[in-house]
Amino acid sequence: MNIHLNTHLSTQFFYRAMAVLALLLNPYAMAQTPLAAQPLPYQSAHQTLGTVTCASSLCHGAIKTWHGSNVLQNEYITWSRTDKHAKAYNKLLNTKSQLIAKNLGLKQPAHESKICLDCHAHYVPEDRRGERFKISDGITCEGCHGPAEKWVKSHVAPDATHATNIEDGLYPADDAVARAKLCLACHYGNKDKLVTHRIMAAGHPRMSFELDTFTEIAPKHFVVDEDYAARKNVWDGVKVWAIGQTIAVASTMDILIDEKRGRDGVFPELVLFDCHACHHAMSESRWKPKNAFGASISPGLVRLNDGNLLMLRAVAFAVEPALGESIAAQIRRLHRAIAGDGDLKTEALQVKKMANDLIAAISNKRIDASTIRRAALRLVDDGLEGYYADYSAAEQAAMAIGSVGGFLGKQAGIKNVAAFNLGMLKLNDALANDERYKPAEFEARLRILRSTIVP
Repeated sequence: MNIHLNTHLSTQFFYRAMAVLALLLNPYAMAQTPLAAQPLPYQSAHQTLGTVTCASSLCHGAIKTWHGSNVLQNEYITWSRTDKHAKAYNKLLNTKSQLIAKNLGLKQPAHESKICLDCHAHYVPEDRRGERFKISDGITCEGCHGPAEKWVKSHVAPDATHATNIEDGLYPADDAVARAKLCLACHYGNKDKLVTHRIMAAGHPRMSFELDTFTEIAPKHFVVDEDYAARKNVWDGVKVWAIGQTIAVASTMDILIDEKRGRDGVFPELVLFDCHACHHAMSESRWKPKNAFGASISPGLVRLNDGNLLMLRAVAFAVEPALGESIAAQIRRLHRAIAGDGDLKTEALQVKKMANDLIAAISNKRIDASTIRRAALRLVDDGLEGYYADYSAAEQAAMAIGSVGGFLGKQAGIKNVAAFNLGMLKLNDALANDERYKPAEFEARLRILRSTIVP
C-alpha cells in the first residue's frame, strides 16, 4: 500500500510542496506551539450546536465547490456521504455491537452506553448540547473542529482569521501535535476512553492506527494550496508520522501507570500488551529470551506491545543516532521494570518525557532527503534484524515505510517508484491475516523492498 506515490502531480501538490519547502528551510517554524495544549473537542466547555448548523448550501453544504472561495463549501456533503466518521453511531445499532454490549453486561444497549458513545459519537454532557444537537450524527464536524458556540458566527466575519477562530474555540486540527492527540484519543485511547482488553474480548475489533496513513486515506474536505499554506500549518507526511508515534507512546505510558486505567482487577490492562504473545496455539512456541530492545524476557510473562516504541526508536535514530541509542536504552529499562526489575512508574515517565522531548527535536529538524532515507532504511533494517516478530510491530512498520518512503519518492529520492509501490503491496499482503502472520515471510519481502530505497 502506498497511497502517496499513486497520486498524480497536481496544482494542489505543487503548492503543498512549496509550503513544505518553505517550512523546511526554516527549521524553527514548526516548533511545538501552545495549540497542542488546547482541550480536545469533547472536553470543551462550549456548547455543541449540531451538524445541521454547518449544513446550509450557503455554508458548508453546497453540492459543488465554490469558485473564488478559500474553502470548498461542500464539506458537509463530503462528510455525510463518504466519511466513515458520519456512520460511527450507526455501527452501534448492528447485531455485533449489541452482542458486545450484552457480553460486557452493560445496563443499556450499545447506542445508549457512554463506554461506546465516547468514541462512536461526539459525546458531550447534556448541558453542552444545543437544540439541534443529535447524538446519532456520530463523529461530527464539531467532534473534530470543536464546539461551535463561540466561533460559528465570528468565523465568517470579514476580519476573521484562523488564529482568531482558534481563540474562539476552533480546535487547531492543522497543528500536527494537536491533530495527533485528537485522532489518537479514539483510535488509540487515553485516560478518558480506551478500548480495553475486556471490550476486545467481548467482540470489538483490534485497534490499528497510524496518523499519516489514516490522514491520507480519509476523504479530503480541504485543499492544501497557496491560500491554505498562508493561513495554516502545512506538515509533511514524515513529521506527521513521527509525531503520531511520539504521542502514541506518551499515551501508552500514561495509561500504563494510571491507577485506574492501567489495571483490570488483579491483572494489568492487557490491551497494552502484545495480543499474539498469548493468542496462539499452545504447541507453537513464540518465546524468545530477548526482545527487540535487547531486554531479557522471562518465559510466561506478558509482553508489552512495543510496536510504537520501535517506531519511536526509528524516529530518534533518523533525527540523531545518539538520541536513538539513548531512547533505546531507556525502553530497555522500561521492559525490565515491567518484568519486575525496577520501578515501572519512574521508567514510564522517563519514556514519556523523552517522547515529548523528541517532538521538539522533530519539529526543529531539517528533514532533507538523506534524513528521510535514513528513517526508511532504519525501519527496513530493524525488520531484517528480526525486530518485527510481533504482528503489531510489523503492521506499524509497514504503514511507516509507506509514509516515509512515499515522501522520499515525492522528493525524487526513489528512482523506481513503480517497484517501490509493488514492494509495498507485497509487504502488506504479508499482513493480510494477523493470525497467520509469518515473520520470515515479512522479512523476505522487506529485503526486496530495501533494494528500491537504496540510492
